[in-house]
Amino acid sequence: MARVSLDTSEMDGPDEAGDSERRLMGRSRVTVRIDYTTVDEMFSKFTRDINEGGLFVETEKPQAVGTEVAMQFHLPGSSEVLRTLGRVIRVASGAPGAPAGMGIEFDELTPKERAKINAIVRALRVEGAR
Repeated sequence: MARVSLDTSEMDGPDEAGDSERRLMGRSRVTVRIDYTTVDEMFSKFTRDINEGGLFVETEKPQAVGTEVAMQFHLPGSSEVLRTLGRVIRVASGAPGAPAGMGIEFDELTPKERAKINAIVRALRVEGAR
């Protein structure tokens, strides 16, 4: 079962490197255990944030940009396991006060899975605004 903790503050500001992010979709902080594999390795780490387009995995040993990963994780409030493929699109070295890790863009989500993630992200934002 996934270990989940929520910090509902939005994260649409500068990234770890200080560059402005040009995201199409807002992100919400959510920590979920994610199991992912590359061609030759398997990992179990934690996400830092998620949106319907992808997620950020905290790790001191991120994969190279362009690496394809197979992922599986539970979304908060759901008992079903979401399995999908993704691709590393960004690597963060871990600036002071920000974790090292990698941004992974979802490659293969069904419309139903995207809608489910989007609903959770929206709910987290509403909860955080209270």
